[in-house]
Amino acid sequence: MAAPSAATIRSCVEAALPLAERLFTQLRQHTADGPGVSREPYAAGEQYAHDLIAAAGRESGLEVATDCAGNLYVTLAGADRSLPGWITGSHLDSVPMGGNFDGAAGVIAGLVVLVGLRQAGVQPLRDITVMGVRAEEVSSWFGGSHKGHIGSRAALGMLDLAELEQAVNVRTGATLAQQMQAAGFPPAALASAPPYLRPERYHGYLELHIEQGPVLERQGLPVGVVTGIRGSMRARSARCIGAYTHSGAVPHEYRSDAVLATVALVGGLDCAWEQVRAEHGDLVFTVGKLYTDDQAHSITKVPGEASFSIDLRSQDLATLQAMEARARALAESIAAERRVRFELGSFDLSPPAAMDAGLQALLAEGSRELGIACGTLPSGAGHDAQDFAHAGFPAGMVFVRNAHGSHNPDEAMELADFSLGTQVLAWALTR
Repeated sequence: MAAPSAATIRSCVEAALPLAERLFTQLRQHTADGPGVSREPYAAGEQYAHDLIAAAGRESGLEVATDCAGNLYVTLAGADRSLPGWITGSHLDSVPMGGNFDGAAGVIAGLVVLVGLRQAGVQPLRDITVMGVRAEEVSSWFGGSHKGHIGSRAALGMLDLAELEQAVNVRTGATLAQQMQAAGFPPAALASAPPYLRPERYHGYLELHIEQGPVLERQGLPVGVVTGIRGSMRARSARCIGAYTHSGAVPHEYRSDAVLATVALVGGLDCAWEQVRAEHGDLVFTVGKLYTDDQAHSITKVPGEASFSIDLRSQDLATLQAMEARARALAESIAAERRVRFELGSFDLSPPAAMDAGLQALLAEGSRELGIACGTLPSGAGHDAQDFAHAGFPAGMVFVRNAHGSHNPDEAMELADFSLGTQVLAWALTR
């Protein structure tokens, strides 16, 4: 059977855009948190989003299912169901007080494709399944030692269930295992279930996502094809232990100042980052958390403890490994010099992931056929697509232009750009 033309794809997507607009509006209204939205993993906000998408799928006559981890699957049957199907989608949770489009745009784009094709009477060659992923943003809500991306890794059989006990809610102190149990998804069920998604059953995974940086906007392009996803090396709960003493009575050479020692470590890592950049390597480095104990600190005390995080990201695994070694060596030398002790803990590794070259070419071909201006760029942020790539799926991503960055309430994806990105996605999914 012939794949639908570019004109048919454009018509199908545009016809289903009112559904997208309605879903975005309902998500914003029902998960609002101040100026932004909060859709906490395995809590009310994320569950509302899953229920909303599931209901829209059922109302449109699509197949709806969930797995043991609570991931959602909405499927349009293909003409030959024996063929490996496509899977598309993204996550439906958010960071605290984040933006409305991060993650949700990918799920809604997939649903628009399915609904638009079905309304037009266009049956794809193979099944197309939209996945609403659980707990991609879990690192923003849960501390402790875990590797994030809980929903996708659970579906792919890549999740160590011990992580669910080690991940602790920073607000309530509950473990992720307890929160999943309370939400109706007992971790025990995962222990006995085979992987829900296997690469041999799928033609590939495609994810539409807003760009979380300024590249497409600066280049004046509505859509981009992602070449690869940076991996990360993270120390989530590092500490420096010194000694609390009087701020006026203790000379410099006798102090064990945890803050100054931490600042020295951060400065040393910043210098290492500059060195990597000077050698044309790929690296970004962030200390997103840095704080003293509000129960013990005082303006008149030398700080005896500082807590912090380290987030290293690169497209090169060797660079990440070298930076972890550099952090540990710096911590050891600074500790000796400043009479403190560092407890960096483990660094959680999420390896870099290259996007499939064939899918990159397919998406670029679709943009040309549709007459849509399209660039190429790497992703500095992590996405569920990297987990699919690591599990052996051909994986690709479409970025949609978005002003003001992401993980904040000011995300500003235009519906016209969303339509263009969704058309590129639809073209690829119907090949």
